[in-house]
This record gives sequence, C-alpha cells and structure tokens, in this order.
Amino acid sequence: MTGEQAEEQADAARARRLTWFTARWNLSPAVAAAVVVGVVCAAAGFFASRVDLALVGIPLLVSAAIAWDRRPGEQARVGVSARVDAAGGARLTSTVEATSDAGADAVELRISLRGQPPIDAVVSRRRAERLTGTLTAGHSGPQRLVSVETRMIGADAAIVTEPTPPVTAERVVAPRVRAVRSLPLPSRLIGLTGPHDSARPGDGGEFRDVGLFAAGDRLRRIDWKATARRAQTPGELYVRRTMATSDAAIQFVIDSRDDLTGRVADWAAAYPRPGIGSQDLAREAAASLASAYAAAGDRVGFDDLADARRGIPPRSGSRHLQRVLRAVAQTGPRGIATERVRAPVLAPGALVFVLSTFLDEQALGLALVWRAAGHRVIAVDTLPDRLTSDLTPRDRVALRVVELERTLRFRRLAAGGIDVMRWQDEAGDTRGARLRELSMPRRPR
Repeated sequence: MTGEQAEEQADAARARRLTWFTARWNLSPAVAAAVVVGVVCAAAGFFASRVDLALVGIPLLVSAAIAWDRRPGEQARVGVSARVDAAGGARLTSTVEATSDAGADAVELRISLRGQPPIDAVVSRRRAERLTGTLTAGHSGPQRLVSVETRMIGADAAIVTEPTPPVTAERVVAPRVRAVRSLPLPSRLIGLTGPHDSARPGDGGEFRDVGLFAAGDRLRRIDWKATARRAQTPGELYVRRTMATSDAAIQFVIDSRDDLTGRVADWAAAYPRPGIGSQDLAREAAASLASAYAAAGDRVGFDDLADARRGIPPRSGSRHLQRVLRAVAQTGPRGIATERVRAPVLAPGALVFVLSTFLDEQALGLALVWRAAGHRVIAVDTLPDRLTSDLTPRDRVALRVVELERTLRFRRLAAGGIDVMRWQDEAGDTRGARLRELSMPRRPR
C-alpha cells in the first residue's frame, strides 16, 4: 500500500467519524453592529445635511459589504467529532475534531466537560482538526464526558457560521471492584447443589450421622466399622449419611433515583464540585459483592428501583456475572424520584442487598416487605460522609432534620430484623469487620 492510499483511507475513516451539519454564513456581531452604526450615521448625515456624519457611516457600510461579498458561500458543511478512548486506570483520552469544506480562518469551540462550566476557545482551522486531551474519570457509571459546539470564523472575523448542535461523547465507566473476603449467606439455602452446606440430608456435605442401609444409598457409603460394631442380623449394613450442599441466591437492589456527594452545599448546585457520590459507592458495592459471590459459585441477580425493566434474575456463571456487572455500571439517576408501583420479584430464599441513601421511605418499605416474606435483607447505606464546613446556620438545621429522619429509618430497619451496614470505609477496616460479623452463623430466633 502506497503512502497516498494510506492517507486516503485515513481521510475516509476520519470522515466517517465526523458528524456533518449545514450552517449558514452570517455577519459577525461586530460587523452587524458596524452596519447598524453606518446606517444611522448615513441617515443622520443625509437628513441633517452633515457630511461628517456621512463620512463616518459610509466606510463602515463599505467594509461590511466587502466582508459579505468575500464569504465562501451561502452555506457551509461543518463536521464535528467528539470521542473518548480508554486509558490506564481512571484516566481517559478525549479527542475533538472540527473541520469544514468551506474557507475559514479559525474555529470557535465551546467544550463542556462533565460537572464543569463550558470552556470557549478560538483556534486555527488546522489545530481544530484534532484536539486531544486527558480526562480523569472521577466517577463510575454512564456519563457524558465531553460536549462540543462549534462555528466557523471567516476572513478577518467578519463572517461566522451558525453554531452547530452539540456533539457529545458518552462512556460507561466500570466501577472499582474491591476484594471481599467475608460473604453473608441467606437464612436458608434451597438450591440443589453448590459450595455451602445446607440443613437437609443429601450428598456432598459434612457428616450427619450413621444409619441403616436403605434403597437408594450408594455402596461406597457403607461404613464397615459401624456395620461390624452395630449389626444385629446377617446382611444388616450401616452407611454414613451427610448433609446436602446448596448454593445461595443473592439479589442486589440499587436505589438509583438520586446521586449525592458528601459536600452537602452541592446537593442542589448546577455544577457540583468533584467528589465521590452515593451512586459511585452503590455501584462499587454491588460490583464487588457480585464478583465475590459469583467466584464462590453462588447465583447473583440485579434490580434497579428507578427502572423496572432492568431486572436480572439470579443465575450463576461468568457470562451471567458480566451481564450483571454491565447492568450495575449503567446504573445512574433517571428522572425524578417516583414511587415503585410493584416490588421487584425475588427468587425464593434469596439474600437481598438494598443499596440506598435512605432519604425517603421507598427503599425502607421494600426492605421491610421482603423481610416479612422470609428473605434475609441487608441494608447498605451508600451516602458518603457529610462535609458541612460551608453550610449556613439554616442549612445546618435542615441537615440535622434529614439526619434524624435517616436515624429513625435505620432503627425501623433494625427493629424489623434487617442488618444495616455502611459501605464507605475511609478509616480502618470497619466494612470488612461488619461483613465478617454478618457472615457468622446465626441462631434462629
């Protein structure tokens, strides 16, 4: 392949990536203002018989006419592209491209990054054909990382095109998966086979007792020592009986109706400052626990309180785990907080993790309903540690009321037999200690 053919293929691939728009050429605001001033001065000079006023206005009108006559055409085709490529760790590479098939001296770009005010820049046409920068993905989940609006600037900045519609680059950032060593189990295991010992007799588990040989017992389970010691008649055999093994069904329910950072002053801000949000903690907790349970051979499922169509029933296998992890990574705030008409359907005997900020009653009500149905429920508080240094006295009082309401909800959860834990673990291994505590065998009440 020659160099010219490679360049043609590169240009063709680049053209396919661009989104093309048709924009009209217009006078720039400065030239439009000059036209208005020129018309006013010429009219005033004509009616007032003032030659000096006419001499001020005529050059402005002539320069505007020359600029309009030098425009490349009635319309211009503008191509814009914005994309984000993966990089090492949490850093992403963003690329912005803007070009036109009409003559232009410069390009004006308005670049909006996630969570930041727009940035306006004027660059040369050649420089705008490829702008590359590095972004830091401070959050997981679906996010609109880059949004670009552009317009072409003609000769001497006298004419400009209309702004193009915004072109966005979206990407789903996978949450961090932490190592989890202690895994709580449901109150009862009803699976047919798995890595855990169940409470029913069967094959594969721990020793239960020694009993008489019966139809269906395997010959390899005959205990010859017990037979020689206990047999009363010829042909009487004793076998070793064991407990059956079973797997656990784990359901993760994320309350994705809100996403709040630890800085309370930014809860209602249009551009909140960077920080770990409640959805980041919820996605991290669900991904970490689901990976650990799937590695142990258990079945995992997923449900979203904000979208009833995204439910995934518990199953096992690596492919199913990837499906659950993709669903967790795509979880994010969707619209306004609304009440769920019908509670998600759970597998019998499943262990339910409810990951929520518990700022309202919906997650609390569903957790109590599932606990009353016989499921073991663990409520995971995903609200980050609050930062209140920049709050006004009135806001501090409002936050105090919110905290008291959350405390009452957690007390109602504990009174209903639901375990409560926090996922954020900044000092020490309190999260691991809580998981070890929840993983210990529990006596039935």
